[in-house]
Amino acid sequence: MTTKRTNRPRLVFHPLTPERWGDLVRLFGPRGACGGCWCMWWRIKRADFEKRKGDKNRRAFKRIVDSGEVPGLLAYAGGEPVGWCAVRPRETYSVLQRSRILKPVDDAPVWSVVCFFVAKPYRRQGVTVRLLKAAVAHAKREGARIVEGYPVEPRKGSMPDAFAWVGTAAAFLQAGFTEVARRSATRPIMRRTLTRGTRRKA
Repeated sequence: MTTKRTNRPRLVFHPLTPERWGDLVRLFGPRGACGGCWCMWWRIKRADFEKRKGDKNRRAFKRIVDSGEVPGLLAYAGGEPVGWCAVRPRETYSVLQRSRILKPVDDAPVWSVVCFFVAKPYRRQGVTVRLLKAAVAHAKREGARIVEGYPVEPRKGSMPDAFAWVGTAAAFLQAGFTEVARRSATRPIMRRTLTRGTRRKA
C-alpha cells in the first residue's frame, strides 16, 4: 500500500552559513533561482544587476555569505534544501531605500523579508508561509522588533509562480502580518510587530 503524499511536508530551517552554501547552489540551480538573480536584486542598482546576472551575482552573493553575514534561511525536507527566504535589516537592501512605492513608512527600525524561492515540487504546499514564520523567529532572535514585507496582491485570481518571489499578501496575512501602507494597487507594505526581541550575543 502506497502512502499518499501530504500537502504539508515536514520542514526544518537553518540560517545560510558558508557550510550550507552548496545546499543553496543545489536549490537555486543553474539559473540562480530566477534569471541569474542569486538573491542580489534588492542589493544593487538595476543597471548593475543587468550587467551582473548569473556568475557575477553568484560570486557576489557567496562573498556576502563568506563574510559571516546571514542573508536568510534555508528550508529542508528530508535533508534536502527545498526553500529559501531572504531576511535582513531593511538598510541591507539599497533598492528599498530608493523605491518610491516601498519607501519607509516611518522611522522605526525594521527587518525586511524581500524574497522567496521554493523548489517546484514543493510549491503551493504552504512552504512560503512556514518560511515566513521561521524568518520572523530568526529576526526576533537577532533583536528585531518589527518585521516588514513587500508582497504582491494580484487583482484577479492567482498568478504564475515566477511573479510570487516577493510573497503574496495572503501568505503574509497567514503568518500574522497586517497591512500598514499601500502606494500601489498591487504592492502593500505589511508588518508584524514583535512583543520583544533579545539580540543574540556574538
